[in-house]
Amino acid sequence: MAQMQYIRFFNEIGIEDIPLVGGKNASLGEMYQALTPQGILVPNGFAITAEAYFALIKENQLEDDLHRILDPLDADDVTALAASGNEIRHLIFNARLPDKLEAEIIQAYQQLTEQFDSDISLAIRSSATAEDLPTASFAGQQDTYLNVQGESALINACKRCFASLFTDRAIHYRFDNGFDHFSVGLSIGVQKMVRSDLACSGVMFSIDTESGFKDAAFITGAYGLGENVVQGAVEPDEFYIHKPTFKQGFRAIFKKHLGNKKIKMVYSKDTTKNPVVNIATAPAEQQQFCLAEHEVLQLADYAIRIEDYYSDKAGKPKPMDMEWAKDGIDGKLYIVQARPETVASQQSHNLLHSYQIDVPKQTEVLTTGRSVGQKIAQGQAHVIASANNIHDFKAGEVLVSDITTPDWEPIMKIASAIITNRGGRTCHAAIIARELGIPAIVGCGNATETLHNNPFVTVSCAEGETGKVYSGKIPYQVTQTDLSNLPETKTQLMLNIANPDLAFQTSFLPNQGVGLARMEFIINNFIKAHPMALLKPYQIDDNEIRAQIEQLTERYANGGDFFVERLASGIATLCAAFYPKPVVIRLSDFKSNEYASLLGGQFFEPKEENPMIGFRGASRYISKQFAEAFELECKAIRQVREQMGFSNLVIMIPFVRRVEEAKQVISTLAQNGLRRGENGLKIYMMCEIPNNVLLIDEFAPYFDGISIGTNDLTQLVLGVDRDSELVAENYDERNNGVKKMLQWAIEGAKRNNLHTSVCGQAPSDYPEMAKFLVNLGVDSLSLNPDSILTTQQMLLEFEKMTGHD
Repeated sequence: MAQMQYIRFFNEIGIEDIPLVGGKNASLGEMYQALTPQGILVPNGFAITAEAYFALIKENQLEDDLHRILDPLDADDVTALAASGNEIRHLIFNARLPDKLEAEIIQAYQQLTEQFDSDISLAIRSSATAEDLPTASFAGQQDTYLNVQGESALINACKRCFASLFTDRAIHYRFDNGFDHFSVGLSIGVQKMVRSDLACSGVMFSIDTESGFKDAAFITGAYGLGENVVQGAVEPDEFYIHKPTFKQGFRAIFKKHLGNKKIKMVYSKDTTKNPVVNIATAPAEQQQFCLAEHEVLQLADYAIRIEDYYSDKAGKPKPMDMEWAKDGIDGKLYIVQARPETVASQQSHNLLHSYQIDVPKQTEVLTTGRSVGQKIAQGQAHVIASANNIHDFKAGEVLVSDITTPDWEPIMKIASAIITNRGGRTCHAAIIARELGIPAIVGCGNATETLHNNPFVTVSCAEGETGKVYSGKIPYQVTQTDLSNLPETKTQLMLNIANPDLAFQTSFLPNQGVGLARMEFIINNFIKAHPMALLKPYQIDDNEIRAQIEQLTERYANGGDFFVERLASGIATLCAAFYPKPVVIRLSDFKSNEYASLLGGQFFEPKEENPMIGFRGASRYISKQFAEAFELECKAIRQVREQMGFSNLVIMIPFVRRVEEAKQVISTLAQNGLRRGENGLKIYMMCEIPNNVLLIDEFAPYFDGISIGTNDLTQLVLGVDRDSELVAENYDERNNGVKKMLQWAIEGAKRNNLHTSVCGQAPSDYPEMAKFLVNLGVDSLSLNPDSILTTQQMLLEFEKMTGHD
């Protein structure tokens, strides 16, 4: 059969053919040829080349009309842009396809039906020749048509694709990014539809889209065709996989989020009116993940291998943005698009911008959703109900809508922030917000309702994965730090961190790992219930609390499984962010009054006069009444180390009062499968009780290191309740008695070859204390993220001045 002029099947094109078939089609051809033999499934199809588009323009003599319309256009004039775009699209759609082009499209379609079947349905996607470049994504600029059946419908969809090179948003985008309208061509991808309308589909990245953290693959998905995920019409399920440990053979999802997935896009029964429709997702489907665990791991394998292939070909790391679909007929997973990721991968982490917000206690939170980025912005909220009202939007306002579409991009460009009812962190609003460098909060559910009066708001994405919209103007600070060429200090600087949601972005700070990760933060914020209440809800004499626990655990076989999964996910996220550097997790150090404040906790906790020196730390772990709860903590840690592969996790035991207690807790850990030294497991002791210091030689044989908690040590040396305002003036870590204890602890640990660290507040708050500890020869200081840079600079100057080594 003679070579066709305007058609290239996927087995005839590769990544070098971007000028001919655009980025999407070139990548599909590359994968079809190189990766299909390796088991990565790519549906077959063909590309209509950009030469076909230029032939259409030339044969219909449209270039003069295009110049007439585009040359004088002010793309920021929304009304003029809409009129011009409409006129150009009308001209192109009504133009006659060259006879040879139309014949070749039909011939290629017939070849595709011979490979599959005569009633094949097609996905028709545009592929601009300037898209998917390292600095421009052209996300959603042109149109896609799904479930296209038959020759006439195919020709019609192709003409609409050609016309979509001049959608309002595409015209505006080219103006903004300096692309010449007349040098950008449009290729069309014609691909066999994957029947994800009967299953699920989504988007995945080989990089974390929020922070630019490159060691995580991020997968999103929802039921039905993938357009809802791309457009942000649904909140999808989310999954994270750690690439380095995955490559070592550990197959685990270390973090996941259940999306509501309220609607799904399926094939329409009447394709003449509309080939696809949205229908409600069944409640049972909303309450479960759209993918089984083995399917998520297969997609992760696809993502990692696709990234590795393109990185090898480019000779440098090449994070990828991919679309996947599961066929509801054959049950297989397919890749339907792949392109270079163009936002997170381009971020420079040498220049760090840190946002801190100081929220007064009584501040009203108007709505919450999923954070996009880590920034904070302020402005007048402006609810936009439809594209017909976008001309009312003013620069600097906060755009509030149900969802956004590419047609809204002219006003998104001038917004200070974006808030939507629907969508996940890979939806259109999220993608454009990242490109524009503004914060967005998506999937709020009720934003257009709660903000209908258009109040002045503060939009904060700086507090973790949950973005918050505060009423009014809330003070915040932005710190800019140049991290390039910062030398390391001789004393290791580690981080105190509690919130897993902030782990990826915090990992870019200069550090040697995490010296203190507080387990109680994860329990308090991500579990919320007392472990014994989860294990034994039948012992709770309160129907309302029992109902809340049932709601928390409804997707789990029992409350223990809920506790273990949530705790393991939080710990694993911290370990992933800093891998392979050590992450020291302190076992739960709630006091009895703090445990009692957890859901159901009052039914399982004693009432103590002085909880600060009561039933806490090691004494809990070896007690019969807490044994079942402690077993859950151990299960979570084993899951993180053994199933997920995070061998960088170090265990730390708080509040070990006596040497006998140390011996018992090490034995209890071993009985729960955490044997010191096995698989490299290290166990540290919090050195925070004077007895730990005085008997350091006797405690030493049971541990690999100590971390001095200056907060409790100061309290117990000085006999001061650090929670009491009445004696607050007596609490001072710089007291000579405290400093003498610190000296003895470090000297004793070094005498016994234990790693020494300080993780209390003192070195974060007082530079002179950091210098004092360095002079004593401490191996590492663990500091709060907001003080690590200033402490590093101070220590570098101190080392230079003193010649400290």
